[in-house]
Amino acid sequence: MKQLTIKKKIEGVGIGLHKGEPIPFSFHPLEANSGIVFYRTDTKTYIEATPENVVNTMMATVIGKEGNNISTIEHLLSAVYAFGIDNLLIKIGASEVPVMDGSSASFAMMINEVGVQEQHANKKVMILEKEVEVRDGDKYSKISPDTISQFLFSVDFKHPAIGFQKYHLNFSKKNYLDQISRARTFGFLKDVQMLRAQNLALGASLENAIVLDDKKIINEDGLRFGNEFVRHKILDAIGDLALLGMPYIGKYESHAGSHHLNHLLTKEILKSTENYRVEEFDKVIDATFSKAYA
Repeated sequence: MKQLTIKKKIEGVGIGLHKGEPIPFSFHPLEANSGIVFYRTDTKTYIEATPENVVNTMMATVIGKEGNNISTIEHLLSAVYAFGIDNLLIKIGASEVPVMDGSSASFAMMINEVGVQEQHANKKVMILEKEVEVRDGDKYSKISPDTISQFLFSVDFKHPAIGFQKYHLNFSKKNYLDQISRARTFGFLKDVQMLRAQNLALGASLENAIVLDDKKIINEDGLRFGNEFVRHKILDAIGDLALLGMPYIGKYESHAGSHHLNHLLTKEILKSTENYRVEEFDKVIDATFSKAYA
């Protein structure tokens, strides 16, 4: 299997979650072995999508360079990873990726519409050799060796509309599009009000998030899935781990994980080459991944 990029340019405009302003964006094919690269068109700054460039994980995954940041990259990177795209230039006209509908479905639809194309270089894959875990009290994220890519996530919110939820995804592009891509981000009304007092979350609305008061979901249309909350956590995790820079074979597990724990996990994985090996596709793993990205 060869490296992939998109067949042609994609353009769009969306609202920024925090500034509440329209943000233009475009995706461009990029040559082999380039990776995923962001470009701030307003500041003319290139920022590679790597763990080294992560500058904040408080409420989203934020990358930055030379004082120029791009926030909320995880939904877009999640869709990019699902299509097996290795090389892509992402141009953003502000300091955050548009929130769209709060999921990765819009980005996935755009990529699906133009399609992907093979490049001359072989695709590389990270194969986990040892279990790697990071913890914060009873919260944890870990990844361990396996013969396929899979994601297991659980959450336990003391809220009547959420409670304990668990979900298991055997990763493939089809499974991602069917089971994960439409799951939206969520937040609590009291937190939104607090953030707006700080001139943040100005673009948050019932059109791009699941919003909860103290007792219930206030979106009139309700949920897309009964366990949409934990499915969105898997969407986020896939986007956060996309910063590893290549597809990976392993079993990801997390309880009450976060952008911060996912970032710590990527750094811990890359800390030692005893944790993983990188291989170009051969006939054994090529069959697995070709099927996953079919």
